[in-house]
Amino acid sequence: MNPTTVGVIGCGYWGPNLLRNFSENEDARLSWMCDLDRKRLEALGRRYPSAKITTDYHQLLADPELDAIVIATPVSTHFNFAKDALRAGKHVLIEKPFTANVAEAEELIEIAERERLILMVDHTFIYTGAVRKVKEMLESGELGELLYFDSVRINLGLFQRDINVVWDLAPHDLAIMDYIIDRQPLSVAATGSCHVERGIENIAYVMLRFPDEFIAHFHFNWLSPVKIRRTLIAGSRKMIVYDDIEPTEKIRVYDKGVMITRTEDAANKEEAYRTLVSYRTGDVWVPKLDSTEALRYVCDEFLSAIVERRQPLTNGHSGLRVVRLLEAAQQSISQGGRMIELSSM
Repeated sequence: MNPTTVGVIGCGYWGPNLLRNFSENEDARLSWMCDLDRKRLEALGRRYPSAKITTDYHQLLADPELDAIVIATPVSTHFNFAKDALRAGKHVLIEKPFTANVAEAEELIEIAERERLILMVDHTFIYTGAVRKVKEMLESGELGELLYFDSVRINLGLFQRDINVVWDLAPHDLAIMDYIIDRQPLSVAATGSCHVERGIENIAYVMLRFPDEFIAHFHFNWLSPVKIRRTLIAGSRKMIVYDDIEPTEKIRVYDKGVMITRTEDAANKEEAYRTLVSYRTGDVWVPKLDSTEALRYVCDEFLSAIVERRQPLTNGHSGLRVVRLLEAAQQSISQGGRMIELSSM
Protein backbone atom coordinates (compact mmCIF):
# COMPACT_ATOMS: atom_id res chain seq x y z
CA MET A 1 0.00 0.00 0.00
CA ASN A 2 1.33 3.44 -0.92
CA PRO A 3 1.96 5.83 1.97
CA THR A 4 -0.43 8.74 2.47
CA THR A 5 1.06 11.98 1.17
CA VAL A 6 0.86 14.80 3.71
CA GLY A 7 1.38 18.56 3.56
CA VAL A 8 1.66 20.82 6.61
CA ILE A 9 0.45 24.43 6.63
CA GLY A 10 2.05 26.37 9.49
CA CYS A 11 5.57 25.46 10.58
CA GLY A 12 5.94 27.66 13.65
CA TYR A 13 5.27 26.64 17.26
CA TRP A 14 3.59 23.22 16.83
CA GLY A 15 4.30 22.60 13.17
CA PRO A 16 7.84 21.18 13.65
CA ASN A 17 6.45 18.48 15.95
CA LEU A 18 3.96 17.46 13.28
CA LEU A 19 6.63 17.51 10.58
CA ARG A 20 8.86 15.24 12.65
CA ASN A 21 6.12 12.73 13.42
CA PHE A 22 4.80 12.47 9.88
CA SER A 23 8.31 12.23 8.42
CA GLU A 24 9.10 9.35 10.79
CA ASN A 25 5.84 7.50 10.13
CA GLU A 26 6.26 4.70 7.56
CA ASP A 27 2.62 5.07 6.50
CA ALA A 28 3.09 8.71 5.49
CA ARG A 29 5.20 10.68 3.06
CA LEU A 30 5.83 14.31 3.96
CA SER A 31 5.37 16.10 0.62
CA TRP A 32 4.85 19.78 1.38
CA MET A 33 5.73 22.38 4.01
CA CYS A 34 3.97 25.75 3.86
CA ASP A 35 4.64 28.85 5.95
CA LEU A 36 4.80 32.61 5.44
CA ASP A 37 8.32 32.73 6.90
CA ARG A 38 10.68 31.92 4.02
CA LYS A 39 13.76 31.60 6.28
CA ARG A 40 11.97 29.13 8.50
CA LEU A 41 10.96 27.09 5.46
CA GLU A 42 14.50 27.02 4.12
CA ALA A 43 15.82 25.79 7.48
CA LEU A 44 13.17 23.05 7.62
CA GLY A 45 13.87 22.21 4.00
CA ARG A 46 17.42 21.26 4.94
CA ARG A 47 16.03 18.92 7.58
CA TYR A 48 13.38 17.39 5.30
CA PRO A 49 14.89 17.68 1.80
CA SER A 50 12.32 15.40 0.16
CA ALA A 51 9.46 17.78 0.96
CA LYS A 52 8.67 20.78 -1.24
CA ILE A 53 8.43 24.22 0.40
CA THR A 54 6.12 27.13 -0.40
CA THR A 55 4.64 30.31 1.08
CA ASP A 56 1.46 29.81 -0.97
CA TYR A 57 -0.90 27.12 0.33
CA HIS A 58 -2.74 27.05 -3.00
CA GLN A 59 0.16 25.00 -4.35
CA LEU A 60 -0.77 22.24 -1.90
CA LEU A 61 -4.41 22.37 -2.99
CA ALA A 62 -3.42 22.09 -6.64
CA ASP A 63 -1.20 19.03 -6.15
CA PRO A 64 -3.23 16.00 -7.34
CA GLU A 65 -0.85 13.62 -5.58
CA LEU A 66 -1.35 15.20 -2.14
CA ASP A 67 -3.80 13.21 -0.01
CA ALA A 68 -3.99 15.16 3.24
CA ILE A 69 -3.34 18.59 4.71
CA VAL A 70 -2.42 19.35 8.32
CA ILE A 71 -3.26 22.85 9.58
CA ALA A 72 -1.15 24.28 12.43
CA THR A 73 -1.90 28.00 12.13
CA PRO A 74 -3.74 30.59 14.29
CA VAL A 75 -7.36 29.65 14.96
CA SER A 76 -8.67 32.62 12.97
CA THR A 77 -7.28 30.99 9.81
CA HIS A 78 -8.46 27.42 10.45
CA PHE A 79 -11.84 27.73 8.77
CA ASN A 80 -10.68 29.12 5.42
CA PHE A 81 -7.68 26.80 5.16
CA ALA A 82 -9.77 23.75 6.04
CA LYS A 83 -12.68 24.65 3.80
CA ASP A 84 -10.39 25.17 0.82
CA ALA A 85 -8.57 21.91 1.54
CA LEU A 86 -11.78 19.88 1.83
CA ARG A 87 -13.17 21.39 -1.36
CA ALA A 88 -9.91 20.41 -3.06
CA GLY A 89 -10.52 16.81 -2.01
CA LYS A 90 -7.91 16.67 0.76
CA HIS A 91 -8.33 14.99 4.14
CA VAL A 92 -7.73 17.47 6.98
CA LEU A 93 -6.15 17.42 10.44
CA ILE A 94 -6.55 20.70 12.38
CA GLU A 95 -4.83 21.91 15.52
CA LYS A 96 -6.91 22.93 18.53
CA PRO A 97 -9.12 24.82 18.85
CA PHE A 98 -10.99 23.43 15.86
CA THR A 99 -12.53 26.73 14.70
CA ALA A 100 -13.25 30.23 16.00
CA ASN A 101 -16.99 29.59 16.41
CA VAL A 102 -19.71 26.95 16.22
CA ALA A 103 -21.00 27.97 12.79
CA GLU A 104 -17.58 27.42 11.21
CA ALA A 105 -17.23 24.00 12.86
CA GLU A 106 -20.65 22.89 11.66
CA GLU A 107 -19.92 23.98 8.08
CA LEU A 108 -16.61 22.11 7.96
CA ILE A 109 -18.27 18.95 9.28
CA GLU A 110 -21.00 19.26 6.66
CA ILE A 111 -18.46 19.66 3.82
CA ALA A 112 -16.31 16.74 5.03
CA GLU A 113 -19.31 14.43 5.34
CA ARG A 114 -20.65 15.43 1.93
CA GLU A 115 -17.28 14.88 0.28
CA ARG A 116 -16.61 11.71 2.31
CA LEU A 117 -13.32 13.06 3.63
CA ILE A 118 -11.63 12.64 6.99
CA LEU A 119 -11.80 15.69 9.25
CA MET A 120 -9.87 15.34 12.50
CA VAL A 121 -8.92 17.66 15.37
CA ASP A 122 -5.57 17.31 17.16
CA HIS A 123 -6.77 17.07 20.76
CA THR A 124 -3.34 15.71 21.68
CA PHE A 125 -3.96 15.00 25.37
CA ILE A 126 -6.63 12.42 24.57
CA TYR A 127 -3.88 10.27 23.06
CA THR A 128 -1.60 10.38 26.12
CA GLY A 129 -1.10 7.25 28.20
CA ALA A 130 -2.41 9.08 31.26
CA VAL A 131 -5.75 10.14 29.81
CA ARG A 132 -6.30 6.78 28.16
CA LYS A 133 -5.68 5.10 31.53
CA VAL A 134 -8.22 7.38 33.21
CA LYS A 135 -10.75 6.54 30.51
CA GLU A 136 -10.08 2.82 31.02
CA MET A 137 -10.65 3.10 34.77
CA LEU A 138 -13.87 5.05 34.37
CA GLU A 139 -15.27 2.57 31.86
CA SER A 140 -14.46 -0.34 34.18
CA GLY A 141 -16.53 1.27 36.95
CA GLU A 142 -13.55 1.26 39.31
CA LEU A 143 -14.19 4.84 40.45
CA GLY A 144 -17.88 4.33 41.07
CA GLU A 145 -20.35 7.14 40.40
CA LEU A 146 -18.63 10.29 39.13
CA LEU A 147 -18.94 13.28 41.45
CA TYR A 148 -16.83 16.08 39.98
CA PHE A 149 -14.06 17.07 37.56
CA ASP A 150 -11.76 19.86 38.75
CA SER A 151 -8.89 21.10 36.60
CA VAL A 152 -6.15 23.73 36.93
CA ARG A 153 -3.98 24.75 33.96
CA ILE A 154 -1.89 27.81 34.85
CA ASN A 155 1.54 29.27 34.07
CA LEU A 156 3.37 32.56 33.48
CA GLY A 157 2.63 33.40 29.81
CA LEU A 158 2.56 32.67 26.90
CA PHE A 159 0.52 35.86 26.28
CA GLN A 160 -1.22 35.99 22.90
CA ARG A 161 -2.80 38.82 20.95
CA ASP A 162 -5.43 36.98 18.92
CA ILE A 163 -7.08 34.74 21.55
CA ASN A 164 -7.60 34.86 25.30
CA VAL A 165 -6.58 32.34 27.95
CA VAL A 166 -9.82 30.35 27.57
CA TRP A 167 -9.38 29.76 23.84
CA ASP A 168 -5.69 29.03 24.38
CA LEU A 169 -5.72 26.62 27.32
CA ALA A 170 -9.30 25.39 27.79
CA PRO A 171 -9.46 23.20 24.64
CA HIS A 172 -7.04 20.74 26.30
CA ASP A 173 -9.09 20.19 29.45
CA LEU A 174 -12.51 20.44 27.81
CA ALA A 175 -11.44 17.80 25.27
CA ILE A 176 -10.16 15.54 28.05
CA MET A 177 -13.41 15.89 29.98
CA ASP A 178 -15.51 15.34 26.84
CA TYR A 179 -13.57 12.15 26.11
CA ILE A 180 -13.54 10.49 29.51
CA ILE A 181 -17.07 11.17 30.76
CA ASP A 182 -20.17 9.84 29.04
CA ARG A 183 -22.47 12.86 29.33
CA GLN A 184 -22.96 16.36 27.98
CA PRO A 185 -23.31 19.56 30.07
CA LEU A 186 -26.50 21.60 30.21
CA SER A 187 -25.01 25.01 30.92
CA VAL A 188 -21.79 27.00 31.22
CA ALA A 189 -20.83 29.93 33.45
CA ALA A 190 -17.50 31.74 33.28
CA THR A 191 -15.76 34.82 34.57
CA GLY A 192 -12.43 36.36 33.63
CA SER A 193 -10.20 39.42 33.92
CA CYS A 194 -7.91 41.34 31.58
CA HIS A 195 -4.82 42.55 33.45
CA VAL A 196 -2.42 42.97 30.53
CA GLU A 197 -4.31 43.50 27.26
CA ARG A 198 -7.75 45.10 27.21
CA GLY A 199 -10.34 42.70 25.85
CA ILE A 200 -8.11 39.61 26.16
CA GLU A 201 -8.71 37.70 29.40
CA ASN A 202 -5.52 36.35 30.96
CA ILE A 203 -7.28 34.58 33.85
CA ALA A 204 -10.61 32.76 33.79
CA TYR A 205 -12.77 30.35 35.76
CA VAL A 206 -15.24 28.12 33.91
CA MET A 207 -17.97 25.97 35.46
CA LEU A 208 -20.12 23.37 33.71
CA ARG A 209 -23.38 21.98 35.07
CA PHE A 210 -24.81 18.61 34.07
CA PRO A 211 -28.27 16.98 34.30
CA ASP A 212 -27.32 15.21 37.56
CA GLU A 213 -25.15 16.37 40.49
CA PHE A 214 -21.91 15.95 38.55
CA ILE A 215 -20.07 19.27 38.14
CA ALA A 216 -16.93 20.40 36.30
CA HIS A 217 -14.74 23.39 37.17
CA PHE A 218 -11.69 24.81 35.36
CA HIS A 219 -9.08 27.43 36.25
CA PHE A 220 -6.97 28.96 33.46
CA ASN A 221 -4.27 31.56 34.02
CA TRP A 222 -1.41 33.17 32.09
CA LEU A 223 -0.35 35.22 35.12
CA SER A 224 0.75 32.57 37.62
CA PRO A 225 4.21 32.36 39.27
CA VAL A 226 4.08 28.58 39.01
CA LYS A 227 3.17 26.11 36.27
CA ILE A 228 0.42 23.67 37.26
CA ARG A 229 -1.31 21.08 35.08
CA ARG A 230 -3.45 19.12 37.52
CA THR A 231 -6.87 17.50 37.35
CA LEU A 232 -8.91 15.89 40.13
CA ILE A 233 -11.56 13.36 39.14
CA ALA A 234 -13.65 12.13 42.05
CA GLY A 235 -15.81 9.04 42.13
CA SER A 236 -17.89 7.54 44.90
CA ARG A 237 -15.37 4.69 45.31
CA LYS A 238 -12.00 6.11 44.27
CA MET A 239 -10.44 9.40 43.23
CA ILE A 240 -7.75 10.25 40.67
CA VAL A 241 -5.16 13.02 40.63
CA TYR A 242 -3.72 13.54 37.15
CA ASP A 243 -0.60 15.73 37.20
CA ASP A 244 0.76 16.20 33.70
CA ILE A 245 3.94 17.91 34.92
CA GLU A 246 4.90 14.95 37.10
CA PRO A 247 7.61 13.10 35.11
CA THR A 248 7.03 9.53 36.33
CA GLU A 249 3.81 9.36 38.37
CA LYS A 250 1.31 11.32 36.32
CA ILE A 251 -1.64 9.32 37.69
CA ARG A 252 -2.32 8.62 41.35
CA VAL A 253 -5.40 6.64 42.33
CA TYR A 254 -6.67 7.22 45.88
CA ASP A 255 -8.89 4.68 47.59
CA LYS A 256 -10.60 7.42 49.55
CA GLY A 257 -14.16 8.50 49.93
CA VAL A 258 -17.14 9.26 52.11
CA MET A 259 -19.59 6.65 53.38
CA ILE A 260 -23.15 7.53 54.40
CA THR A 261 -25.05 5.57 57.02
CA ARG A 262 -28.72 6.43 57.60
CA THR A 263 -30.02 6.54 61.17
CA GLU A 264 -33.03 8.09 62.88
CA ASP A 265 -32.34 7.62 66.59
CA ALA A 266 -29.54 10.15 67.11
CA ALA A 267 -30.06 12.33 70.18
CA ASN A 268 -29.08 15.62 68.57
CA LYS A 269 -28.01 17.11 65.25
CA GLU A 270 -24.27 16.95 66.02
CA GLU A 271 -24.45 13.27 66.85
CA ALA A 272 -26.60 12.67 63.79
CA TYR A 273 -23.91 14.20 61.57
CA ARG A 274 -21.23 11.96 63.09
CA THR A 275 -23.45 8.98 62.54
CA LEU A 276 -24.37 9.78 58.95
CA VAL A 277 -20.91 10.62 57.56
CA SER A 278 -17.74 8.56 57.86
CA TYR A 279 -14.53 8.68 55.87
CA ARG A 280 -12.72 5.86 54.13
CA THR A 281 -8.94 6.03 53.60
CA GLY A 282 -7.18 3.25 51.73
CA ASP A 283 -4.15 2.71 49.54
CA VAL A 284 -2.66 5.01 46.91
CA TRP A 285 -1.92 3.33 43.59
CA VAL A 286 0.32 4.56 40.76
CA PRO A 287 -0.56 2.74 37.51
CA LYS A 288 2.00 2.05 34.79
CA LEU A 289 1.39 4.22 31.74
CA ASP A 290 2.24 4.06 28.05
CA SER A 291 5.03 6.63 27.59
CA THR A 292 4.80 6.81 23.78
CA GLU A 293 4.60 10.38 22.48
CA ALA A 294 0.93 11.28 22.14
CA LEU A 295 1.44 13.07 18.83
CA ARG A 296 2.66 9.82 17.32
CA TYR A 297 -0.72 8.29 18.11
CA VAL A 298 -2.47 11.38 16.70
CA CYS A 299 -0.68 10.92 13.37
CA ASP A 300 -1.32 7.16 13.39
CA GLU A 301 -5.03 7.73 14.02
CA PHE A 302 -5.30 10.27 11.20
CA LEU A 303 -3.52 8.02 8.71
CA SER A 304 -5.47 4.92 9.78
CA ALA A 305 -8.80 6.73 9.51
CA ILE A 306 -7.93 7.75 5.94
CA VAL A 307 -6.97 4.23 4.89
CA GLU A 308 -9.87 2.53 6.68
CA ARG A 309 -12.40 5.20 5.65
CA ARG A 310 -13.70 5.59 9.18
CA GLN A 311 -14.26 8.39 11.65
CA PRO A 312 -11.18 9.18 13.77
CA LEU A 313 -11.37 9.25 17.57
CA THR A 314 -11.21 13.05 17.69
CA ASN A 315 -13.33 13.85 14.66
CA GLY A 316 -15.05 17.08 13.70
CA HIS A 317 -17.94 16.45 16.07
CA SER A 318 -15.47 16.15 18.96
CA GLY A 319 -13.99 19.50 17.95
CA LEU A 320 -17.47 21.01 17.64
CA ARG A 321 -18.45 20.02 21.18
CA VAL A 322 -15.34 21.75 22.55
CA VAL A 323 -15.89 24.88 20.44
CA ARG A 324 -19.50 25.06 21.63
CA LEU A 325 -18.27 25.11 25.24
CA LEU A 326 -15.62 27.72 24.41
CA GLU A 327 -18.17 29.95 22.70
CA ALA A 328 -20.59 29.62 25.62
CA ALA A 329 -17.82 30.41 28.13
CA GLN A 330 -16.85 33.52 26.16
CA GLN A 331 -20.49 34.60 26.02
CA SER A 332 -20.80 34.14 29.78
CA ILE A 333 -17.64 36.18 30.44
CA SER A 334 -18.99 38.97 28.24
CA GLN A 335 -22.23 38.97 30.23
CA GLY A 336 -20.63 39.13 33.67
CA GLY A 337 -20.69 35.42 34.45
CA ARG A 338 -24.30 34.69 33.50
CA MET A 339 -25.17 31.00 33.14
CA ILE A 340 -25.48 30.14 29.44
CA GLU A 341 -27.84 27.32 28.52
CA LEU A 342 -26.23 25.15 25.84
CA SER A 343 -29.61 24.11 24.43
CA SER A 344 -30.18 27.72 23.35
CA MET A 345 -26.97 27.88 21.29
